[in-house]
Amino acid sequence: LSLHDALPIFVKGSGKFVLYLDFDGVLHHESCLYHPRRGAYLEAPDRYSLFQHAPLLEQLLAPYPDLQIVLSTSWVLRYGCSDTVKRLPFSLQARVIGATFHSRHMIDDDFRYMPRGQQVTEDVMRRRPRDWLALDDDDEGWPLEHKHRHILTHMYEGISDKVVRTEFEQKLKKMCG
Repeated sequence: LSLHDALPIFVKGSGKFVLYLDFDGVLHHESCLYHPRRGAYLEAPDRYSLFQHAPLLEQLLAPYPDLQIVLSTSWVLRYGCSDTVKRLPFSLQARVIGATFHSRHMIDDDFRYMPRGQQVTEDVMRRRPRDWLALDDDDEGWPLEHKHRHILTHMYEGISDKVVRTEFEQKLKKMCG
């Protein structure tokens, strides 16, 4: 074992409180599509708009200034981490420390077809946060031992759904409070 191998590798979020954040079905309606000229858009009734629940997330996270965000959204595959972060309000941008997808170390298609729960769990094993929660409308691939950390959001109403919001607020308080 060399000295280099024995040194711990610093990974952002290690020992911190982390929120794994999906976009579609969390911050807006789940039916988000992409067109080369239009970019991202919603195929949903007019009352829905992109990132309409981002201000609510800002409000819910305000009491927890040390909570960090890891993006666990397919937007990172399409736009890259930097461009994806720029779509969030500034206060949320400042919390983002990375994404579950890393273009230098992962093959797009392997990652794309991996269940979301597995994507997050693998990042947790690498990042080693103090504690974590995940907001996602995808219930696939979450190991039983981590199901209590996953808040299943409403596919259309996202985090604005009353039941989802209450569960998230309670789990945030328990984790960070």
